[in-house]
Amino acid sequence: MSSGDPRRAVIVIPAYEPTPTLVDLVADLGRDGRTIVVVDDGSSPGCGDTFNRTATLPNVVLLRHAVNLGKGQALKTAFNHVLLHTPPDAVGVVTADADGQHLAADIRRVAERLERTDAAGPALILGSRTFAKEVPLRNRFGNVLTRGVFKLVIGRGLGDTQTGLRGIPRSFLPELMRLETGRYEFELEMLVRATARDMTIEELPIATVYGDFAKSHFNPLRDSLRIYFVFLRFVGLSIVTAALDYAAFAIVFSARHNILLGTIIARAIAGLFNFTANRTLVFRSRGDVTAEALKYAAVVITLMSISYGLVTTLVIVLGLSVYTSKLLAEGALFAASFALQNLVVFGNRRRQGADVRATDWDAYYRKAGAFTPLT
Repeated sequence: MSSGDPRRAVIVIPAYEPTPTLVDLVADLGRDGRTIVVVDDGSSPGCGDTFNRTATLPNVVLLRHAVNLGKGQALKTAFNHVLLHTPPDAVGVVTADADGQHLAADIRRVAERLERTDAAGPALILGSRTFAKEVPLRNRFGNVLTRGVFKLVIGRGLGDTQTGLRGIPRSFLPELMRLETGRYEFELEMLVRATARDMTIEELPIATVYGDFAKSHFNPLRDSLRIYFVFLRFVGLSIVTAALDYAAFAIVFSARHNILLGTIIARAIAGLFNFTANRTLVFRSRGDVTAEALKYAAVVITLMSISYGLVTTLVIVLGLSVYTSKLLAEGALFAASFALQNLVVFGNRRRQGADVRATDWDAYYRKAGAFTPLT
């Protein structure tokens, strides 16, 4: 694509308390002719000179948050601007961090890859870092933790789930703007939604940059735990639900010696408790309760059928006891239960008032005083 083509990828850089290296990065990227949207996410007045210098560079649009709203919200602010000011056949955006951890050369590579893959269908491009021994231990630990839990819950292995360098197709932006998460967990939710869409996710190797010049506000341990707080709440509630389900099953089976009857009654009791608690305490959904209840019932019936088949097979084929087989079957289905509830049952959860059409977002934010665009 030629320089200045509005269909090219837009570079998006959310920035909170950036160093002057932001100016150098944007100046380097600006030579390519792509539009660069920088979002000041409520930084202190001391960063004013850095943002003012950035705003004077060619092809730069600066958007400001009056207060710090988090990286996810800063990205959504930029996505809204892109949807309003680029043609429908535009490629999409490339998100990059302002902390010096992404080299201009790697940002260009991701942008060029997104522009090439657009013709073959939407694909999410991840700038994937390698985590060798020279990378700080806390960063390696945070990424290993995130990768492991993501693979366990979603069933998809990725080399770098925390990377902020991503090529995102334009068609995916409206869905991402409706996500409830507003901070670093937003980027994980993006991967979950891409997986649910069965979207191609391509990892492009990039340089791993750490040091005094690469200052990040992401705390690998703290923010990894925040990212998975929903999962941790789900784990805790699932332990309670499993105990209730197991107790009910044991009582019914000891009285009637019928696996199917025990499974149905136990799942009905535990399911009613689990749906109510998951909806209010874990996923904190404000979606339509009837629709969610119907989807939850479908998930429960499906998993119950699979559980019954597993328990019966383990008892008849392997000769295990009913109670041991029940524990093994439910443990095997745990990850599937979380993934289905997160993506299917409560997949449309939103904050009240957040379901705003893309064409209304500029007015919505100006009314809330959230940002002021500078062109």
